Amino acid sequence: MAEFIHQSVLLSECIEALQIKENGIYADGTLGGGGHSEEIAKRLKTGRLYGFDRDEDALSAAGQRLSPFAENVTLIHSNFSEMRVRLEERGVDKASGILLDLGVSSYQIDEKERGFSYMHNDAPLDMRMDRTQSLTAHKIVNTYAEEELADILRIYGEERFAKAIARHIVKARQEKAIETAGDLNRIIEMAIPAAKRRIGGHPSKRTFQALRIETNDELGSLKTAVNDMIDLLEDGGRLCIITFHSLEDRIVKQLFAKAQDPCTCPKEFPVCVCGKVSKGKVITRKPILPTEEELAKNSRAKSAKLRVFERREP
Repeated sequence: MAEFIHQSVLLSECIEALQIKENGIYADGTLGGGGHSEEIAKRLKTGRLYGFDRDEDALSAAGQRLSPFAENVTLIHSNFSEMRVRLEERGVDKASGILLDLGVSSYQIDEKERGFSYMHNDAPLDMRMDRTQSLTAHKIVNTYAEEELADILRIYGEERFAKAIARHIVKARQEKAIETAGDLNRIIEMAIPAAKRRIGGHPSKRTFQALRIETNDELGSLKTAVNDMIDLLEDGGRLCIITFHSLEDRIVKQLFAKAQDPCTCPKEFPVCVCGKVSKGKVITRKPILPTEEELAKNSRAKSAKLRVFERREP
């Protein structure tokens, strides 16, 4: 197995935004290689960090990296959408800060057997972040109905040729199962006109993104988690979320805005009568983006956006 490597994106920006207190309670919902968590743990004295990840390889690697801070760190094998329940099980009902880095780790992309990348033709179609779950990209590609496949590719991949790709997938699997990334790459290539394949990057990029999102229910987990995390925050606590594509960023932006201004009264009402109270304030009117210096060191940070919400008790 390759070394679990993940360059922490917007690291200094996240640490600054979290405003870490040495006695605070913090949660990293996407532990990965532990880069963000290490910087949080360095700043704790009597505080505690709870690190979540559904990838057991990530937990193992992060455990080694965070071993110097073991007295202040608890690692939890769980999806971040279950954070509130898992913390309550441990007697924690408030957090000083929470971080989510929604990017796929370099290890997950580069490790062929994980099946995340279209660059390894002989890789299996897996894409599970939690390899204890049953749903895989292989199952999606080989069993989902054509219309369902097209919807996934169109919505999650923003793929303009979604219908054609779905049609070609269904036709191909009638002859034999689609087993590898290479099998799927060849099908996608046949579905997209030659002139269009030469622009916009690798023709499989959007399809593989869509399959990964569906396999791991990434957007569903995010929608479930954000409000729970805001409710977990103590007064003045902050939630920092790094997104990597427009669908994630849109969800975070909308949920943050609604938490800040939940009023559902008609605009013409002079005063609010719905009774819905603001949970806090959006700190980032516009998302924080990587600097040119960071992009020069880590090209995978290119699409990263950081948004921050601060909890404020009424």
